[in-house]
Amino acid sequence: MNHDIGHSVSASSGLRSSLPTRRDFLNVGVLTGLGLTLPQFLKMQAHGAQKHYESKEGAAKSVIQIFLPGGMAQQESFDPKPLAPSEYRGPYGAINTVLPGVQFSENLKELAKLADKMTVIRSMSHGEAAHERGTQNMFTGYRPSPAIQYPSMGSVIAHELGSKNNLPPYVCVPNVPNIHANSGYLSSAYGPFGLGSDPFHKGFKVRDLNMPDGVGDDRFCRRKSLLKTVDEHFRSIEKSDALDSMDAFYQHAYKLISSQQAREAFDLSKEPDKLKDMYGRTQAGQRMLLARRLAEAGVRFISMTAGGWDHHDNIKEGIKNNLPPVDKAVAALLRDLEDRGMLDSTLVMLTSEFGRTPKINKNNGRDHWPRVFSVMLAGGGVQKGLIYGKSNALAAEPEEDRVGVADLATTVYNQIGINADKELMAPGGRPIEIVDGGSVIKDLLI
Repeated sequence: MNHDIGHSVSASSGLRSSLPTRRDFLNVGVLTGLGLTLPQFLKMQAHGAQKHYESKEGAAKSVIQIFLPGGMAQQESFDPKPLAPSEYRGPYGAINTVLPGVQFSENLKELAKLADKMTVIRSMSHGEAAHERGTQNMFTGYRPSPAIQYPSMGSVIAHELGSKNNLPPYVCVPNVPNIHANSGYLSSAYGPFGLGSDPFHKGFKVRDLNMPDGVGDDRFCRRKSLLKTVDEHFRSIEKSDALDSMDAFYQHAYKLISSQQAREAFDLSKEPDKLKDMYGRTQAGQRMLLARRLAEAGVRFISMTAGGWDHHDNIKEGIKNNLPPVDKAVAALLRDLEDRGMLDSTLVMLTSEFGRTPKINKNNGRDHWPRVFSVMLAGGGVQKGLIYGKSNALAAEPEEDRVGVADLATTVYNQIGINADKELMAPGGRPIEIVDGGSVIKDLLI
């Protein structure tokens, strides 16, 4: 990687604290209390117009992060051990993929047909066995620290690359799944845009992308005219540089609400029933369909969750309920992206916070196990048909080519055009690298 010399500085909290009274003059609603509000997002746009961040051209224009919360078992997914003793092998068998000699769990029937489109890392490893700590590790690329909250990958990408086509650069579907998906030490302006509603639900609609009830075009224009008058009044009283940025702030507000293209990016009704069926009329399926739609419109980082994977008890039933709809939806996503000519420019990342114990426990489940687990990558300039790394015979330890969290994060950043060695400024002026100590895994890349 090339090493940048300059540092980035996040938006100042001092400027942010001066905004609320101005914001009162335009109330188009709040997107959701769980993620980035519309005003925060638009403020980010205003500040972003005043900055320029250097970035190289990456193979990926967008990243779709599919996070499986709870810890998906490697043995019941991408790394089955059909020759292990039954108490390690687990309740399911293995099936052949399109790659000679490579098998997946029998529950990955659709992805087995697409193994030649992806890279599977079977040697992912870290040392955090608690859900919260493992999740923070995977979302930020950093081990948890009591001294600082690191920004999520999506927030760093929002900070470095900004928005495109009047759309938020970082969207969580449907809402922010955990605190570690937020902006950490960066300004909250770089936090995720939460939808406030699940695309799986009937009548799904993102709040506040349409004007509130009773606000028609005429009233909308009157508000815009009133705001101009207010701006002129404030400018005549306060000769502040901050006021100049407010023009851009509210211009972006009107652009987002009045832009048909921006609103339609979130409109699943535009998708044909046949495609919705291909993804599956499930929570996972409709979330992934919306993720593709957002990537196509220009959102840079889309993060979504699917299912629950903390199978301490009865892992057979847990996998049966959770994995087939995810298998179908991810396979549909890869096929859809390829059909649209988007797969090479969209990095799909399927991860969990850790794996599960090698041996089935007394409750017919598996417990937390961060020492080895699997991650799938597809598109965005990564190899096709690659099984990278290897776990041992019991799926207990990496046997070949161990991959650390910092290495994975650095590689993802590299693919979207961000140098992970670059330093950002934490509160107090402390420079912190985007990722500390990671290396691009060149063998994964085309």
